[in-house]
Amino acid sequence: MTGLDRRRAARAPGPARAQVSAWSPFRHRLFAAMWGAQFVSNVGSWMQTVAAQWLMLSLTTSATYVALVQTAAGLPVVLFAILAGTIGDLADRRRFLLGTQTLMLLAAGALGALAIAGLVTPWALLALLFAVGTGQALTSPTWQTLQPELVDPAERQQAISLGSVNQNLARAVGPAIGGVLLAATSAGTVFFVNAASFAAPIAVIWAWHSARPPDALPREHVGEAVRAGGRYVAGSPVLRVVLARAALFVFFASAIWALLPLTAHSVLHLGSGGYGLLLGSVGIGAVVGAALLPRLRARLSPDGMLSISSVGLAAVTLLLAYAHVTAVAAIALVVGGACWVTALSTLSSLYQLSLPQWVKARGMSFYLIVFQGGNAVGSAVMGVAAEHAGLSPTLTIAAAGLALSPLAALVRRFQSLPPEDLVPAGDWPAPQLAPGQAPDGPVLVSVEYWARPGLEDDLMTALQDTRFSRRRTGATSWRAWSDADNRSRVLEQFVVASWDEHLLQHERVSKHDQERLDRLREMTDPAHPVTVTHWLAVNDRGATS
Repeated sequence: MTGLDRRRAARAPGPARAQVSAWSPFRHRLFAAMWGAQFVSNVGSWMQTVAAQWLMLSLTTSATYVALVQTAAGLPVVLFAILAGTIGDLADRRRFLLGTQTLMLLAAGALGALAIAGLVTPWALLALLFAVGTGQALTSPTWQTLQPELVDPAERQQAISLGSVNQNLARAVGPAIGGVLLAATSAGTVFFVNAASFAAPIAVIWAWHSARPPDALPREHVGEAVRAGGRYVAGSPVLRVVLARAALFVFFASAIWALLPLTAHSVLHLGSGGYGLLLGSVGIGAVVGAALLPRLRARLSPDGMLSISSVGLAAVTLLLAYAHVTAVAAIALVVGGACWVTALSTLSSLYQLSLPQWVKARGMSFYLIVFQGGNAVGSAVMGVAAEHAGLSPTLTIAAAGLALSPLAALVRRFQSLPPEDLVPAGDWPAPQLAPGQAPDGPVLVSVEYWARPGLEDDLMTALQDTRFSRRRTGATSWRAWSDADNRSRVLEQFVVASWDEHLLQHERVSKHDQERLDRLREMTDPAHPVTVTHWLAVNDRGATS
């Protein structure tokens, strides 16, 4: 039996597994502790959101400034998430997370001190929210990829979903507490409570020790690691589809959260406590959505789940635009919370489960940039539109965009990879250097194939598909050549930035990549074995560099 046959046999369908419970990841003590600490911190963050938006309304009634509160919190993800994901893949995760949590504690404390002193201006408020958001941007890629590692593989999809639920469940508690506390005290007090909430994750992280094995190969440089993450995402059609669909969805969905303060204040005539209860309705819906997720996954495809969520949010947005009754708005937001968490869980789990271990945090950073960046940009656009066109017309446009966004599935359907396909193949021999060679520059790898008679076109088609595998694992360029004198002879060439990077490339080849390469070799003529040659760059003095 060949290596390809063994891999196919391993992937053959086995006995059906029992459906995973919505709450089964909580049986793992460390996951439960980290989830609980994150929940405490998220409650504090939602308290801060209520206080910041209401404080901004007391400083100015401008719809643009109010919408920029959400933009200031989300923009740091666009600026820092890639660097944060790279550090999360390369550095000691425990020390890194302790540092980012401490940064958020200090920024939130500074905001509280300025608010109590009466020194907050609209731009000072936005600047300090940006600082807290920076800490969150640095934390998110590592934190989101860490928690699923704490549960069994069969429970990881639900663990990722519970991460989305955590944020939305905090809506059911944080806004209500924040609104009541804000009405009883002041925005400064709420900001100080948020600062104290960061003590919970700091305590859990302090007690946790990473079990990640040490790297067998030299650690990547930060710049090359960033480029490697970008190449992987760019070379993965599966990930690119998720990113495109996520950007389209969140741009229009951002209108609900960006303009809800104005709806509560100007249309429903509610105070801070009433606004907190509206956000609490979203949290209640998130809990309902979390409980229904396993059943929905068993019956619907990811495309179906995102379509239903988008259409549901479109209906909620229309009700907020024209049904100016508090009870109707609250009920609509319960439905909105369920749709929102279903969409987030679908997109996040599909994306994260399509990433191999070596690039998880870096890959996740691109998702966060698209999602949070789309939310930040969408919030700003919707705020400006509401300022000039009015609240109801803007919400109507957002509802139309949400209702039409599922049509993207007609041209970009979701795909998924089994987790076992992303495991390193482990049977790639390391390339060898001749004695005296000291490479210090790019490496050109050439692979010569001879097609079986009659399979020339099939081999070339299969070879074109391998370009994604080569680029995902480290190639900076790729090209295939056909012999002008004999079309059965084909040459594949790709360049890797350094010899160390090529050694890492061998470690990154997944079972999915290896299966594709095995299929390619099956099309070659046994009389002409596949030949691999490594070429080292030569400098001006004639030496390898």
